[in-house]
Amino acid sequence: MQRHLRQPRPDWRAQVESVGLTYHSHADGPYWDERACYELTAAEVDTLEAAGNTLHELCLAAAEAVIAKGWWSRLAIPPAAIPVILRSWERDDFSLYGRFDLAWDGISPPKMLEYNADTPTALVEAAVAQWFWLRDTHPHADQFNSLHERLIAAWGRWRGQTIHFSSVRDNPEDAMTVLYLRDTCEQAGGVGRMVGVDEIGWDPARARFVDRDHAVIEIAFKLYPWEWLWAEPFAVHLPAEPVRFIEPAWKMLLSNKGLLPVLWELFPGHPNLLPAFDHPEPLGGNYVQKPLLSREGGNVRWVAAGTVVEETGGDYGAEGYVYQAPANLAELAGAHPVFGVWVVDHTAAGLGIREDTRRITGNLSRFVPHFFLPPP
Repeated sequence: MQRHLRQPRPDWRAQVESVGLTYHSHADGPYWDERACYELTAAEVDTLEAAGNTLHELCLAAAEAVIAKGWWSRLAIPPAAIPVILRSWERDDFSLYGRFDLAWDGISPPKMLEYNADTPTALVEAAVAQWFWLRDTHPHADQFNSLHERLIAAWGRWRGQTIHFSSVRDNPEDAMTVLYLRDTCEQAGGVGRMVGVDEIGWDPARARFVDRDHAVIEIAFKLYPWEWLWAEPFAVHLPAEPVRFIEPAWKMLLSNKGLLPVLWELFPGHPNLLPAFDHPEPLGGNYVQKPLLSREGGNVRWVAAGTVVEETGGDYGAEGYVYQAPANLAELAGAHPVFGVWVVDHTAAGLGIREDTRRITGNLSRFVPHFFLPPP
């Protein structure tokens, strides 16, 4: 694994905007950052791909254990959600995608930091923007990236059916992610309709959710966390399952950091896992404290020798915390990369790398493209 400095394309802003990455910059600088790139070997790509596939299987096994042992409180699952999760799991409801965030130094096995299994973003940049960057800058190289093709193939089972795509409308990253996913669905033969979360209504006469045109919502991709859905006033209607949701209710188990201690209990010493517990004592004074349901690195606290050395703000934590051993993060030119391995339809399908000078990856951590040279 090598990190290279390079000159960005002269028109890089227009280039990434043309493929849907409109949120490429923020007040402190670029979010999409092609001033650097990562070069991997084919063997290193195989390592990351294998880690993604292995960890997904481990997480499914851990979810099954939560269900079998009734460990709902360990994940702060609302009681009303339990029967919905159980039915969704028993039906094996369709899951489109997710993203593992892995710590990896290129030498030891990749370690799971968390699984963004319900509402992962950074998809447009991973699936599309970095692919066009590769074509322009390294045309003879390859990339761990079959995301676009895998998404279209996964949507193929919904050919001819109408799917509503929903997110919070004033979030540009969420909006473009949903727009891109709608495009891949339609390329597979589905019929997409956009509706903002705030535009969804309840029709009591039909006992169904409807969009702004009063069309019944039967299947919905929602880039809106399940735990937020259960906190909404309309959550009283969710147990009746008037909508088939993508991601399904059983993904509440995989997207919850409460699964980390469960994984370590079931698979202690696994090379792709970090020790994790419901309490900090087993880790002494060295641990990372994470809320069960935080997003974008919110309310994470890094503790070394009993002292807080780094922490982030946010509105999470009331639901409880887990405690994970600190990861051995790589450091290249002062940057700590986190390797986001994407899973589409239960199979590892691509990679997106985020980096930061801090050890806690947050909302503004830079996305840096990658490539690898195929073996001769």
